[in-house]
Amino acid sequence: MTKRTSATDSPAAFMDALGAIASSVCMVTVADGRDDVGLTVSAFCPVSLEPPLILVALIAESYPAELLGRLDRFAVTVLSAGQRALAGRFAVSGRPGARLLLDDVPHHRGAASGALIADGGLAALECEVTDRVPAGDHLLVIARVVAVDGVAESGSPLIRFRGRYPAIGPP
Repeated sequence: MTKRTSATDSPAAFMDALGAIASSVCMVTVADGRDDVGLTVSAFCPVSLEPPLILVALIAESYPAELLGRLDRFAVTVLSAGQRALAGRFAVSGRPGARLLLDDVPHHRGAASGALIADGGLAALECEVTDRVPAGDHLLVIARVVAVDGVAESGSPLIRFRGRYPAIGPP
């Protein structure tokens, strides 16, 4: 283990510490009326079973955070290990709209959210924002799950660990 440092004195040490947390990789998509916007997130978690709530953390100054600051419906796809390339597409800075990124990938539009949902994920949730909480350089979006679009019967999750997508089992 490396020596102790203050998180405020060493943001790099703080980032390294956060990288040691394995997290699921999800794709968040929003239909804004003009285009479809999407991004890859690893800051996603369930909040409550009753009512069914989830939380997504977005970079506060990002366009997706701006959209979810004024729009209430979106979709979350929990990506499978076989969707690593898709996660990369939706993580690139300056990426085009979600329709272009999903052009060669089977997908559909969620009935409850209107957002694009990639087929082949482990689960897909359609959500309605209930609360927005500014938190440092992020916006925490808390949302009620209004529909479960699908749940795979099997498959391995796409996991982010130390800035990479390690193999954790059969795809």
